[in-house]
Amino acid sequence: MNFIYDDGGREAAGFKGKTGDCACRAIAIATQMPYKEVYDLINEYGKAERANRKSRRGNTHNGHRSDARTGVYADTMRKIMERLGWKWHPTMAIGKGCTVHLHKDELPSGRIVCNVSRHFVAVIDGVVHDTYDSTRDGNRCVYGYYSKAN
Repeated sequence: MNFIYDDGGREAAGFKGKTGDCACRAIAIATQMPYKEVYDLINEYGKAERANRKSRRGNTHNGHRSDARTGVYADTMRKIMERLGWKWHPTMAIGKGCTVHLHKDELPSGRIVCNVSRHFVAVIDGVVHDTYDSTRDGNRCVYGYYSKAN
């Protein structure tokens, strides 16, 4: 799978340095929204979270909230993407193992945001747009992806 370096407009928005903003970058790239607008949207959702709540999978967030700089919980990402008119497509089920990888032959064309282990990444027509090649040579398992709802 090809890779294009893309910070989603982070530097142009005046942000410096490295951080864990993969969800913010992926949303900005895939939706073509300005990075700062996505950054503010994520933080708006994060402020509304209860820091000690349990996720749908029963995981406790241990006093943390979703944050554009340090990471977004899957439940929060789903809410944000739904608000933006994007639909979740799960590709992995319990007991089924990994069936879809970050590989252009296994993903749909168009603009999508993939959820992989501890990372969100934008893929446009089979090309990864990220700050590093997150494909693991096409072996990285995709838990699911978001695409624009029709």
